[in-house]
Amino acid sequence: MQVTETRNYGATADDKAKKLIQKLLFATASVVALVFIALGRREAAIVGTAVILTLTVTLFASWAWGFTLNRVSLFALIFSIGILVDDAIVVVENIHRHQALHPGKTLAQLIPGAVDEVGGPTILATFTVIAALLPMAFVSGLMGPYMSPIPINASMGMLLSLIIAFVVTPWLARLWMKTLPADHDAKPHGLAAKLAPLAQRVFGPLLDDKRGGRNRGLLGLGVMVLIAISLALPATGLVLLKMLPFDNKSEFQVIVDMPAGTPVERTAAVLRELGAHLSGVPEVKDYQAYAGTAAPINFNGLVRQYYLRAGGEVGDIQVNLVDKAHRKAQSHAIATRVRPALQEIGRRHGANVKVVEVPPGPPVLSPIVAEIYGPEAEGRRQVALAVRKVFEAQEGIVDTDDSSIVAAPKKLLIVDRSKAAMLGVPQQAIVTTLRAGLAGEATAYLHDQSKYPAAATLQLPPELHGDLDALLALTVRSAQGKLVPIRELVSISDTEREQPVFHKDLLPVNYVVADMAGKLDSPLYGMFSMRGEIAKIATPGGGTLQEAFISQPTDALRDYAIKWDGEWQVTYETFRDMGAAYAVGLVLIYLLVVAQFGSYLTPLIIMAPIPLTIVGVMPGHALLGAQYTATSMIGMIALAGIIVRNSILLVDFINLQVSEGMDFKEAIVNSAVTRAQPILLTGLAAMLGAFFILDDPIFNGLAISLIFGIAVSTLLTLVVIPVLYFMAYRKRYAPAAEANPVLTQQGA
Repeated sequence: MQVTETRNYGATADDKAKKLIQKLLFATASVVALVFIALGRREAAIVGTAVILTLTVTLFASWAWGFTLNRVSLFALIFSIGILVDDAIVVVENIHRHQALHPGKTLAQLIPGAVDEVGGPTILATFTVIAALLPMAFVSGLMGPYMSPIPINASMGMLLSLIIAFVVTPWLARLWMKTLPADHDAKPHGLAAKLAPLAQRVFGPLLDDKRGGRNRGLLGLGVMVLIAISLALPATGLVLLKMLPFDNKSEFQVIVDMPAGTPVERTAAVLRELGAHLSGVPEVKDYQAYAGTAAPINFNGLVRQYYLRAGGEVGDIQVNLVDKAHRKAQSHAIATRVRPALQEIGRRHGANVKVVEVPPGPPVLSPIVAEIYGPEAEGRRQVALAVRKVFEAQEGIVDTDDSSIVAAPKKLLIVDRSKAAMLGVPQQAIVTTLRAGLAGEATAYLHDQSKYPAAATLQLPPELHGDLDALLALTVRSAQGKLVPIRELVSISDTEREQPVFHKDLLPVNYVVADMAGKLDSPLYGMFSMRGEIAKIATPGGGTLQEAFISQPTDALRDYAIKWDGEWQVTYETFRDMGAAYAVGLVLIYLLVVAQFGSYLTPLIIMAPIPLTIVGVMPGHALLGAQYTATSMIGMIALAGIIVRNSILLVDFINLQVSEGMDFKEAIVNSAVTRAQPILLTGLAAMLGAFFILDDPIFNGLAISLIFGIAVSTLLTLVVIPVLYFMAYRKRYAPAAEANPVLTQQGA
């Protein structure tokens, strides 16, 4: 006996968890190294301690909330690394800056003022990130429980990191940082000193009294053009929209449907031929074939109900691939490559062969599903067959099938009741004898002292199974004791097998299903490309085929209609809820900023960079050839909170300097110079955290959104926000001579 392990999801889950924990450690070390390069070893030690404490208490909070340490929750922590460290970086960097500005002062004298200076904007910025992320926890449908650990874990981590940044970080700074001597040069140094000349060259033309308006208009026009180009990328197909990309799994499934009534032996022969081809694929480790029954239930079986498949005409092959570390091609590429050859084998035997991959997210009946509603069963079947023809003619559509069965002959044996009664033969005896001939009947049991008695089964020899003459030659005993052939007691009627009947929400329905493969592997594009041809289909009553996208048609019992389902439905519900969460997050951010600054205009300026994130997100996806997915949307939502943090730091510092008597224009330029270092450090930290999930097939969309979105929007924010603030408030802070020219002339 040889035992082979064909599936072990525990081992794969353990392997993924260990790799993610390694990435979490590398991401933490990278952020600490970044602070070490920018500020110094003592500051890096403080930030590293704050990150470790934050992760520890976040894991405890996650456990207390009821989350397990799974793939999604670990991704949430890795994604959050760059965000969780922001508060500590801002506090430490400002203490470091105040040391350089006030040499000779002790840390005990410096730290309260330095922390207080960034306290308000840091608290506000933290709550804006939480306001952007937390509404995602209320996404409904199948994606809700799948994605909820990301916003909840990140929000809890942000809140805890804020507490640690204001309690532990200043205390560690007091213990570990050194007081600078009084003769230390108090001039700006480091990044601020290097950026000062560049800032003068950039802001000089934009704040110029004569040509500043024209230059600012050109800057705004350039930004609008960049946004328009970014929005055009999905429309032109350079960035594809998809629910979730395919994951790199170690398995896929081959589903075989033979014509109804096919003997299991013939199905097994087809499976052997398919298996022979699969055994020649270098990436295939082994496979298991199941004829006449379903394979052990897997993820697809939950919704597609493969576990209910039974009968001689059904077959199933579970294909296991070698570990992804030992192959170059991903599982999706392998499945796409073997599909044509397998389907060609199936066509030679009259079989419908489908190559089914493990879904990357919530399972659906099929990636593309057309539900056909109508008043009559035959009419629905005709419409479904017409829709299937459109599916089969569309380029890129594969694995087409429908819920009806091919017309198959059926022999109906009708008992002649009057003749049976005359001979004294019970109808039950006729039925029992026929069942014994077909399936076997246990007539006695062998008691050999074993735990379970062995049944003595009567049935026709295997070579006579399916032979109607041999079945009708079986006899039953009459009341007179004479053996009567069943042929004399029944009549044979030729008919067809009944079509299966499906209902959804109490409405009768026929299904047409398919998948999308090739360059455009997003089912949404295949679905919408077929709408024109499907609209031309004439219904049995001569009317037009109605179309529904979101819910079942209201008049399904009167008119024929098609309802699109499958991945489209999950995609619509997910992006609808995430879009609503995005909108709620923006409203919450606006209200928080209004409460802080006491103005209705300032929040609009602070939130202006949010549209700038798309300038990085869409071109980033196009550059890497990645699809824009639900995880990409999560990254964009997180960007709204992250980028607002930078705006708050800039605007708050402008107000602080103006209140201390600095000229408005000088404060505008100085804010970009002074706050550039903490803004760039926090942005780079978030990008480093995202970099470690860039190679994941599912979550790389989130990483791309964060990396490219932060990179582009941070650089634009350092210029756009000060300029917008200058445009909005230049009259309020204008010099007295400029604001009151009449008084100036009288004084002269």
